[in-house]
Amino acid sequence: MSTQDYGVTEPVFTPKPDLPPPASTVGVIGWVRNNLVPDWFNGAMTVVALLALYMVIPPIVNWALFDAHFVGDSRKACKPNVQIVRDKVATKGIMPDGTTLDVETTADRIVVPEGVIPNVRWERKMVEGVVRAKGREYAKVVVEKDVIIEGACWVFVGVRFDQFIYGFYPKEERWRPTVVIGIGLLLIIYMLTDGMPHRGRVAMFLLIPFPVIAFFMFSGGVLGMPHVDNAKWGGLVLTIIISSVAITGALPLGVALALGRRSQMPIIRWFCVLVIEFFRSVPMITILFMALVVLPLFLPPGTTFDQLLRVLIGVTIFIAAYTAEVVRGGLQALPKGQYEAADALGLGYWKMMRLIILPQALRIMIPAIVSLFIGIFKDTTLVQIVGLNDLLTMVQLAVTDAQWIGLSKEGYFFCGFVFFVFCFSMSRYSMYLERKLHTGH
Repeated sequence: MSTQDYGVTEPVFTPKPDLPPPASTVGVIGWVRNNLVPDWFNGAMTVVALLALYMVIPPIVNWALFDAHFVGDSRKACKPNVQIVRDKVATKGIMPDGTTLDVETTADRIVVPEGVIPNVRWERKMVEGVVRAKGREYAKVVVEKDVIIEGACWVFVGVRFDQFIYGFYPKEERWRPTVVIGIGLLLIIYMLTDGMPHRGRVAMFLLIPFPVIAFFMFSGGVLGMPHVDNAKWGGLVLTIIISSVAITGALPLGVALALGRRSQMPIIRWFCVLVIEFFRSVPMITILFMALVVLPLFLPPGTTFDQLLRVLIGVTIFIAAYTAEVVRGGLQALPKGQYEAADALGLGYWKMMRLIILPQALRIMIPAIVSLFIGIFKDTTLVQIVGLNDLLTMVQLAVTDAQWIGLSKEGYFFCGFVFFVFCFSMSRYSMYLERKLHTGH
């Protein structure tokens, strides 16, 4: 029986529309309250930070942009700007010895003779008016002085720009590294863009044939291109070469070392442990000197080993040791059930690693690996110790030139800006990968 048989009607519930959130929790006001002033302590810290930014940012902007010099071809184009600044100083009109301040009246102002007011130094002295009160004279002195305002001399960076990028590479052959790096960047962008066909083939081309082609393009000696000794390679080009080779070589080698350290074969496991712990226990400078001095001792007599190649091998193995520990941490982070599921499917060791374990482990390791790669790019500045002219070395050489002495700020500012662009780009791409692959789930 229904409730209608007894004359009872069922209540009808009409849902009410959702109320809008309070105005203080959304929009700009809500963002400010949640992020800048959620409580009194954070509000005080926000005020202190804003004051610090106000004191630091405007002088830097004025120096780098508004007062800077951009056009020219020599140091003469960077003459400081001279401005006349008027500082008002209130001074009594009666001297300490009781004598009245002697002034000369002109048509529109009263001029104070030079040197009559003690403890005040100026170049031009003028009085705008005299105020009399209670029988004493008070003079309002306006001091005009020349103030030298020095802005950044970006003319220095413009004149030395080619050396900062290419080092001592011959000027007429600089199109070769430009073409190689340009094609490499285009291929990397193509490989990292979602939805593009044959991205795997492009990746394989970048890993195997492209480095060989790039080497012959840089060094020359083939197809009518003159030979360029790598002692002349330098600047940003050399920094990109070292970091690119170290990154592309350290990742697969680090994966191999991590798998070898987890191997059940004692000889392979202990060999990988020895390599990893040895290279992680010494500083990178030591590795560079070992690659430069010790490595040739293990080669047959009379064997010549290029200096740059020795440095590349040392840096790659050094970074691979750290990469191996990052990979091992990612492998251990996976639950044991993933390995058991692969065994239940009948997969062999290599298929299990390639299809199930490594793809999941690499997603977990993205932040640590990218941080390691950023460190590689910055640590390339250490190669100047073994005589290679990277970007920082070229800047240091330029600022010691007699024609540009005193412009070290501009050179180091440019160098820091270049490193920031590269490192910030890698950091943002890693954040994009984390969001894309949902590493938090």
